[in-house]
Amino acid sequence: MSVKVKQMNVVIGILLSVSATVSSAPATASDWGCEVLLCAASANPSWRGVASCHPPMKRLISAMKKPGFDWPTCPAAGTGSPGFERYAACPKGYQVGSRQDRNGFGREQNLCVKTVNMCQGRTHGFYNSDRQQGCIQTVSISRPLKSEPYFFDIKNETSGQTERHWFELHK
Repeated sequence: MSVKVKQMNVVIGILLSVSATVSSAPATASDWGCEVLLCAASANPSWRGVASCHPPMKRLISAMKKPGFDWPTCPAAGTGSPGFERYAACPKGYQVGSRQDRNGFGREQNLCVKTVNMCQGRTHGFYNSDRQQGCIQTVSISRPLKSEPYFFDIKNETSGQTERHWFELHK
């Protein structure tokens, strides 16, 4: 089964369970949370490509800017607030690192670092240990940002597996 079909099955399953709950009760704040969840779980197209998703998602983006914001939830779907991961994986050969502040403590893990031998292949023969140590340098690059940093973990009722659905909220 293709990824698109699986994602659509999850969205349809959520929609059906939410529809049954919402249709039998008066409109509540959780209705908005369920709309947000359904829209966020939409992958192809993303919520931006679904006209009915624009009002609840724009309302969400606006609400997030206000003090005391609480993420709208969808109890019928068994999810709470989404997770957030700002950074993508480092390129092959690099490890996650962080800049150090004045006191020598690492802050946010916003770098990708690797150790390289700058002298390798340039000279022949043996090195004394001081010169050899001078060849080893740590190289760092900024860690790439995820294009879709928010995610919901949604349990697929058919398979019992939890599936992660990534989304973005850029205006």
